[in-house]
Amino acid sequence: MAWLWWVGAALIFALIELLSLDFVFIMFAGGALAAAVANGAGAPLWMQAIVFVVASVVLLVTLRPTLIRHLRNNTPKAPTNAEANVGRTASVVQEVSTASGLIKLSGEVWSARSVPGSPLLPAGTSVRVVQIDGATAVVEPA
Repeated sequence: MAWLWWVGAALIFALIELLSLDFVFIMFAGGALAAAVANGAGAPLWMQAIVFVVASVVLLVTLRPTLIRHLRNNTPKAPTNAEANVGRTASVVQEVSTASGLIKLSGEVWSARSVPGSPLLPAGTSVRVVQIDGATAVVEPA
């Protein structure tokens, strides 16, 4: 019946892993499953605890680095926050020059300036964001 406690512990560790997403608690879940197998083989409780610790450490040292490396290599780097606005189109709210202006970008009003050598962009013009410089969008005609 003790094997059931180990399986329950493995499930709890797996649920905690879903919240943390760090590949630590899933290794503990693997150790708990190994302890459940040891219980099924008739090992005493102290031996089951040793199997749990050893299996968890082995998984943490060997499998976790491989999983993390695989995850990092296969996950695309997506721009976030202000950098995600680069490439988007916007509408000029207040005339944009190479020094100042305002645009409406993703429903928000941003301070903006045009790229050097760009003509004056009157209100209503459609522009494309080429760079975010601090809190200012650098734009060019779309």
